Amino acid sequence: MIVKGKKINFLGDSITEGVGASDPSKCFVSLLKESCQLAEARNYGKGGTRIARQSVLSDSPYDVDFTMRAPEMDDDADIVVVFGGTNDFNHGQAPLGTPDDREVYTFYGALHTLCLTLIRKYLGKTIVFLTPLHRFNDYSQYGQWKPDGVEKHPLVDYVRAVREVCEYYSIPVLDLFAAGNMPGNVPEWYREYMPDGLHPNDKGYALIAEKVKAFLERL
Repeated sequence: MIVKGKKINFLGDSITEGVGASDPSKCFVSLLKESCQLAEARNYGKGGTRIARQSVLSDSPYDVDFTMRAPEMDDDADIVVVFGGTNDFNHGQAPLGTPDDREVYTFYGALHTLCLTLIRKYLGKTIVFLTPLHRFNDYSQYGQWKPDGVEKHPLVDYVRAVREVCEYYSIPVLDLFAAGNMPGNVPEWYREYMPDGLHPNDKGYALIAEKVKAFLERL
């Protein structure tokens, strides 16, 4: 795919927003705009947000999930890049669910809803997903907390759900968890690229931008 001159909408959480970068120009969205000579690189990243809807909504900006925000994005994008799931694992109360779910109150169901929303909104355009990155507690059963009555899962199960649902809709996936050469369980890697164990620094964002660029150009 020729990416130069395209308009891209980026839907995500704090990593798309650029938390951890020394300057907004150092986040991977800004880096891609420059390196790919994009006409537009619209950053719809919101820190703390999740893909799935929470059963009890609050005034927290975290609860404005991806399925709520996707319809509000600009309509004229040539490409849509979705990058989320780490917060569903870490502090979400929505269950993982099953591949048959279609309601937004489970992770699987919200993925189905999100994919269909984007396909219909951007009919014939390119939609891609990025899996969550490795993070400091990714093999914990509960992330940062254990909500009552909700069975939690390690992050890899959320990664698998992204792969499965995207395959169902023929949506390409850049699997940064399995094959991103970003091994967050290695202390030396954390120190160099992800000092807080979750958010990349400038060097980490440069790596993500490089991988997303190569991925899009291969499509």
